Amino acid sequence: MKAMIFAAGLGTRLKPITDTIPKALVPIDGKPLLYRVVSKLKAAGISDFVINVHHFADSIIGYTHEQDDFGANVHFSDERDLLRETGGGIKFARPLLEGGPFLVHNVDILSDLDVGWFIAQARPDALSNILVSDRKTQRYFLFDDAMRLVGWTNLATGEVRSPYGKIDPWRFRKYAFAGIHCVSGGIFKVFDEDGWGDRFSITDFYIQECARHPIYGIVPSELRLIDVGKVETLAEADEFVRNTLKTY
Repeated sequence: MKAMIFAAGLGTRLKPITDTIPKALVPIDGKPLLYRVVSKLKAAGISDFVINVHHFADSIIGYTHEQDDFGANVHFSDERDLLRETGGGIKFARPLLEGGPFLVHNVDILSDLDVGWFIAQARPDALSNILVSDRKTQRYFLFDDAMRLVGWTNLATGEVRSPYGKIDPWRFRKYAFAGIHCVSGGIFKVFDEDGWGDRFSITDFYIQECARHPIYGIVPSELRLIDVGKVETLAEADEFVRNTLKTY
């Protein structure tokens, strides 16, 4: 299975660090985030990677080559002309990803997920299987009792989005997206048939398409996860790597 790593983001929440380096190269306990994510996925048996780049693209490409492409087969999806967001990023990488299901992983997510277990849990009939957890947040995906996606809500604002019309979010299971998903190769056909453009969020895509195409959530019994998206989380991430991800 191939894996796509989202590494194109501007890293706005990590300023001023990302004024001089890309988010993907922010060091966590001495090693860049990109190194941590690739190492974890390699340990799960993945050897083919697609990395999208935009902000400080040359730095990411140069670092990867310095690491001998991490001993893997690495291709870059070059978005220097336009930052396409997550959904548009997948669509743009189509020539590098087609041929079967693939894993998608945010570069700023560190976790103790058993990646092999997650892939094994993925339903073959789903357009996408998304890793979710019960961590506390304001924004949640909404699922029915079969863990099929039905919508999204922001508890802080009361906003609810669903292709099923007006729904009561308290009638559904609420889980937070973990930034890791196992995606069917059939997603590219849906992008084309439903007129998705060059730039869009994969979250928006999932919410709009979930009535027509099955999208399921997968909830591990236990999951430790850190979104390394803010300067305040860096010390916590360092400790997490030292204590939990010692081999990555």
